[in-house]
Amino acid sequence: MFNGLFSKKTKVYKHIFFDLDRTLWDFDQNIVDALRDVFFDFSLDSVFPDVNTFINTFTRHNDYLWEKYRLGELKKDVLRYKRFELTLKDYGVNEPLVVKKISDEYIRITPLKTALVPHTREVLEYLRSKYKLHIITNGFDEVQFPKLVKCHIADYFDKVVTSETSGYHKPCPEAFGYSLSSVNAKKEESIMIGDDLEIDIVGAKKFGIDQIYFNRYSTPHKAKPTHEIKDLIEIKRIL
Repeated sequence: MFNGLFSKKTKVYKHIFFDLDRTLWDFDQNIVDALRDVFFDFSLDSVFPDVNTFINTFTRHNDYLWEKYRLGELKKDVLRYKRFELTLKDYGVNEPLVVKKISDEYIRITPLKTALVPHTREVLEYLRSKYKLHIITNGFDEVQFPKLVKCHIADYFDKVVTSETSGYHKPCPEAFGYSLSSVNAKKEESIMIGDDLEIDIVGAKKFGIDQIYFNRYSTPHKAKPTHEIKDLIEIKRIL
């Protein structure tokens, strides 16, 4: 006689895990700004036809090498310099000292860029009193932590776990396991928010936690995330 009188219990989250790059920190805009600075500071207009050619060439090599790094096939120090070495070699320049100077400058200035994805601060402000907020990011400590400080969003987060800290890269289950364990979070009370379908969303799903897929550009896919949004502001109707 009691059938239908009680609704299914709503899941109660306590911990929200964010990706950083392209989810909160506007990676694409900030990287373009940093590469433009490098291009003009090092007079690379004498090597490349224009700044966009430089940026596109670097991006191609950087994406390829980052994937190898994520898979454990490349060391951090090699990645940092190799991407610029290959970029310059494509246009006939083979100068190791120049590569080192450019790489060091790029690493120095990139975390100083402060463009955030629209509604980042508003959403973090909304969530901070209701949940424990954390970050899981596949990035270097020396770059990721300064980003948060310079953008004035570091104080929103209880824990920031980089792949360099944990020793694991998303989507490895160990990356999520390490992060949850570090804040004593249970799977059923945790949710992951990220922009990368395979790394953030499928990875979290396979680990056993709910997900919010930030599909900013409405990219077609066949995955079935727990939730999907196009704008961060939509998080307010979910959480």
